[in-house]
Amino acid sequence: MNYKLVFHILGLILRVEAVLMLPAALIGLAAGGGDGSAFLLSAGITMAVGQVLTMLPGKNMKMQARDGFAAVALSWMVLSLFGALPYVFSGVLPNYVDAVFETASGLTTTGATVFTAIEGSPRGVLFWRAQTQWMGGVGVLVMALALVPKLGEGSVFLMRAESPGPIKSKLTPRIGDTAKILYSIYIGLTAAEMVCLRLAGMPWYDAVIHAFTTISTGGFSVKNASIAAYNSLTIEWIIIVFMFLSGINFALLFFAVRRNFTAVFQSEELRSYALMIAGASALIVVNLVVHAGWTLNLRTVTDSVFQVVTLMTTTGYMTSDYVLWPTFSQVILVIVMFAGGCAGSTAGGIKQIRVLLLVKNLRREVQRILHPRVVTTLRSDGERVEESTLSGITLFFFAYILLLLLGTLAVAWDDVGFTAAFTASLTCISNVGPAFDVLGPTSNFFALSNVSKVVLSLEMLLGRLEIMPLLLLLFPSLWKRR
Repeated sequence: MNYKLVFHILGLILRVEAVLMLPAALIGLAAGGGDGSAFLLSAGITMAVGQVLTMLPGKNMKMQARDGFAAVALSWMVLSLFGALPYVFSGVLPNYVDAVFETASGLTTTGATVFTAIEGSPRGVLFWRAQTQWMGGVGVLVMALALVPKLGEGSVFLMRAESPGPIKSKLTPRIGDTAKILYSIYIGLTAAEMVCLRLAGMPWYDAVIHAFTTISTGGFSVKNASIAAYNSLTIEWIIIVFMFLSGINFALLFFAVRRNFTAVFQSEELRSYALMIAGASALIVVNLVVHAGWTLNLRTVTDSVFQVVTLMTTTGYMTSDYVLWPTFSQVILVIVMFAGGCAGSTAGGIKQIRVLLLVKNLRREVQRILHPRVVTTLRSDGERVEESTLSGITLFFFAYILLLLLGTLAVAWDDVGFTAAFTASLTCISNVGPAFDVLGPTSNFFALSNVSKVVLSLEMLLGRLEIMPLLLLLFPSLWKRR
């Protein structure tokens, strides 16, 4: 590994994080709370460490794949460790493990929280909490590539390691230009939602926070009752629309902006994503009406669609306590948490494209048993899928299930019950947010032990980086000097 190059990238990322702490510091100072000085102190420490790392001498700045994966994995860990400082210095979360958990949850856009009284927290802290999700939505490293594209051809390894999905593609030949396009779409969606929420009656501060945490599919709110606190169907449907858009591959949104609708409508993944949302919502509506005695009206439909979209896009808002819903509806919600949104979006989960290719591969294997001499090539959107890609998807799925079960085992030590332990592990590795049972949408993760919080924080990072970059850190050969 090229240590000096990796340290240089870590320093660059820490400097970016330090600058991004300043808006929260200004809001804290303007609100008259003590959190403003906490952010200034945190920004100073983070900037100083980042400056030292970037000043380390190094001549060879050529990046290889292992350097890119190591830089991405270490960057997200370092961002979580330093991003936790404002919570500790402000006294909002004096336990550093809690602060790291909240920061990792924000940066990975998971939305699981240890806050017990959100509405009583300082405004600067709540802004930083939402801003960490907006930073992590497309990726802080993608932001760095858009702002400071100094790594040349090597930056493709950073993009490849951080971008979600099994099939990587560039919108333009230059990585820096691709990063700028992604952030242009990201900022455009954020601004559009801010305006829509404000027109729907939400205060500007709340509108900014919820636009940040919707487009990033993060789910942090400024209300203890989340979106249910506003009791507005208009606001809920605005958020549904923007959550749905944020769960779509950003490349397809780019094609839509360029009016290349043929590429959009030919996407198998988009069709699967839309059909799963529609089917799951319809089944839950029927189940709530038939088994729970709900009235078939707009409120029932809205609650069903909202919870399906918020969990499938791994946003994690709440308009209804789904823990009280029939078991059939809860199982459907768990299934959509597994599946997640589209590759190349801000959503988490396994991703629709992986689910599609796993199903296609299963069908091909059955056909091989029935017709041993038939050779079948799998295709996605008309393009041939390489066998190495299929092998990678299978390995990812195995690793995902294994880590999910190990996380369940760790949280089960706290004796919270199987449902809570399993869904806590699932919600963190899928970057969803709320779990079920005692860790459901009306509760939080504060009561868990520090060990469970550390394990779940690692699961959030594993889920956001799609496992492999972090697992590579465990191999001694990665750490050998090149």
